[in-house]
Amino acid sequence: MKVYVGVTDSNWIRQLSTHSELDQVNFWLPSPKQGFAALEHGGLFLFKSKAGEGNQIVGAGIFDDFVRARVLDAWEWFGAGNGVKSLDELVARVRKYRHVQEALPYDTEIGCVLLRMTEFFPMNERLPAPTDWSPEIVRGRGYDTDQLAADHPVVRAVGQYLRTGEKLPETLPEHIRAQMFGDAKLVIPRLGQAAFKAVIANNYGYHCAITGDKVRPVLEAAHILPVAAGGVHRPDNGLLLRSDMHTLFDRGYIAVDSKLRLAVSPRLREEFGNGDALYAKAGTEIARPERRADRPNREFLEWHMEAVFKKTA
Repeated sequence: MKVYVGVTDSNWIRQLSTHSELDQVNFWLPSPKQGFAALEHGGLFLFKSKAGEGNQIVGAGIFDDFVRARVLDAWEWFGAGNGVKSLDELVARVRKYRHVQEALPYDTEIGCVLLRMTEFFPMNERLPAPTDWSPEIVRGRGYDTDQLAADHPVVRAVGQYLRTGEKLPETLPEHIRAQMFGDAKLVIPRLGQAAFKAVIANNYGYHCAITGDKVRPVLEAAHILPVAAGGVHRPDNGLLLRSDMHTLFDRGYIAVDSKLRLAVSPRLREEFGNGDALYAKAGTEIARPERRADRPNREFLEWHMEAVFKKTA
């Protein structure tokens, strides 16, 4: 099983360990250029304090995804889940770790390692750093638990995470459950709510899939199959839409067909005598994420077309 151990500071640990209600957190990186490819969705991410701040494995969470985002977006999505008390504190922390003197604007980009189902171990149950940990490692490193002894701190931390959070096999994401318990089910990424917003925005390049607008305050992550109807937070169950397009989509005045073409209901004109700009776009393809796996799911689109879209008056 692949596990990653990430190094963080005592402020981030202290802030989050005192807020047990924060199930979703952002293990942010001061520069988006750093990237993060050490885990697949559903992998286990362990938190380790710095050498001068305890040098212990203090908790863990499930990895959802990595996105690049503005500091402002990260704050709006995760709030205190960034391990800070305010937006200004987040900016100040980014500035500290970038080692810059000048003030940073709110649109400064950072890397966001999106985590959920996070747990922090009690003080008396935190584990010592692995003896094979090099002092030169300042960011983190990956491990394969299949190659470690049963008493290795990383292996013990995995077991402790399951016990601390009472994480039964059926409650774990498909990916980690398959690795740990031999369940061979197909992996379908399911995200936390905040991560869903971040991933959908990132997948669509912060542009409305229908209009192309890029004014971020009015862009929203829309579910194709609503949560109330059994939908889940999955990349292929989302569209990034301008707020008015989101409303029209949810109310059935517009839809997207299985070939990712915009459909506009005749009811829009009949009921409101408006919508010329949308009718002009009818039949054209919407924007789509680069990765095929992130594109709207055909079954979800067909459900919306049949159950929600207003075909006739």
